[in-house]
Amino acid sequence: MSQMLKSSGAMGAATLASRLLGLVREQAYAHFMGDTVVASAFKLAYQAPNLFRRLLGEGALTAAFIPIFKQKEKTEGAAAMWSAANAVFCGLTLFCSAVCALAMLVITGVLAASSIGFSRDGMPVFPPFPIPILHEDTVLMLRLLRSMFPYVLLVCTAALCMGILNARGHFFIPALGAGLLNVVMILSVVWVAPRWGLTLESQVFALAAGVVVAGGAQLLFQWPILHREGFRLRWVTPWRNPTVREVIRKMVPAAVGVAAFQINVLVIQCVAFWIDRNVVASFDYAVRLMEFPQGVVGISLATYLLPTLSGLAAEKRYPEFRSTLRESLGYLVFINLLASALLLALAEPMVRLLFERGAFTEASTHRTALALAGLAPGLVAFSTVNLVARAFYALGDTHTPMKISVVCLGLNLVFSLWLIGPFRQAGLGAANSLSALFNVWLLTRALRRKLSRLDLRPLVPVVISLVAGAIVAGLAAWGTALLWQRTVGHAHLGSKLGEVFVPMAVASAVYWALAHWLRVPQAAEVSRLLLSRFRRTPPPADG
Repeated sequence: MSQMLKSSGAMGAATLASRLLGLVREQAYAHFMGDTVVASAFKLAYQAPNLFRRLLGEGALTAAFIPIFKQKEKTEGAAAMWSAANAVFCGLTLFCSAVCALAMLVITGVLAASSIGFSRDGMPVFPPFPIPILHEDTVLMLRLLRSMFPYVLLVCTAALCMGILNARGHFFIPALGAGLLNVVMILSVVWVAPRWGLTLESQVFALAAGVVVAGGAQLLFQWPILHREGFRLRWVTPWRNPTVREVIRKMVPAAVGVAAFQINVLVIQCVAFWIDRNVVASFDYAVRLMEFPQGVVGISLATYLLPTLSGLAAEKRYPEFRSTLRESLGYLVFINLLASALLLALAEPMVRLLFERGAFTEASTHRTALALAGLAPGLVAFSTVNLVARAFYALGDTHTPMKISVVCLGLNLVFSLWLIGPFRQAGLGAANSLSALFNVWLLTRALRRKLSRLDLRPLVPVVISLVAGAIVAGLAAWGTALLWQRTVGHAHLGSKLGEVFVPMAVASAVYWALAHWLRVPQAAEVSRLLLSRFRRTPPPADG
């Protein structure tokens, strides 16, 4: 477990840097366009190509390809391994190019049709006197979507490179690529957008261009280390290639299975844009905040686990498979329960500190905090879905998570339609949390049947202890924040920082102390690892 914590911790450090830059990017977005209709149009347009990044970069492609890649290395050698990588790379490039071309063509057709009106006698009327079929906000969203779709090709190939490097034991450098992506997108807001046009509706297209350039930068960043590992890009015909066919067979259901949360977000944001166009942006800011701990802990552990569990499954070492999964879930719950409590108790102070400036007003803070409060209780469930899904993929089963996710997607849509009307952003967050809990329950039941036993019973007292600790820590954070607000307020940057970090420090100390008092093994192991980082080795004795 020390090796797992060190490897996932190294990747977690790189992911932390990337997520911090991601928060800076969202701060730049919030300052530039707030949670206006233009912001909602941009964020919804970005969701579609970004979904491919989520599916491939954090899920389906790597889940399907890494076990095959590792198996090739063990059984057929390096030449067969790199040939398989080239075949998948060529096939992915062709597929993504076709998707981009088709999507841009369809969007162009829809936009052209939206400018056609009809006269009273039924004859078509073209500009300059159209009767628009689509609302102008929808037209803006589609134009932004068309501008950003080339990002799909760049980010998907970058995701494949990241998967190959992870399989070769490189976690830190590939994770830094996402940080470079955020840097480029921040520059597009701060430096390019003000020079792009005179209105927000025109300047927002600089952000779309920044997304595409950022995807290319992430791909190029990984290429040197991939080359040093031995990868040489060569054309390998993907048609009827057995590796490509196996990857596709496993990837299609995995695309639904591992990315249930991301698909949920896209579906409900489309619903929200239809019902209330201002909801999308504020909800998206809350999602980005919630994804910060999810990415640092959940995604890092899940990325480490896939090649590890795949190797154990290939060698049929199922006792080690179960224990590795169980211990990973224990560390995930230990860290993310505290994060969930802090997000729930400090939702409004966090949003105020990070976003409330420029076009992001006090009302924007309130709306985003409501969404974050709805999402926070589901943080552990969102991350657990990623981990348990990796266990299925390591066992070569991509269909079971897909079937479960389809059910949960339906539940999420029902919950969203039920809750968005009366509760708006908070209702959307609660709908995601509820569907994620159902997803975890169904996945663990299915995995228990698949492995005959899952050996999760040792986690039950740990989880009960940690939930109790998280509740106490959350109450401590809430009470400290309330006291700070009444005595100090939040009129300037220093008081806003104190309103977040003082309650956070108090709550973390309470949680950590309770975890040690209750003898939670994860607390002891993490403490030991952290102390070893700071403990200096004594110099050798002379003679």
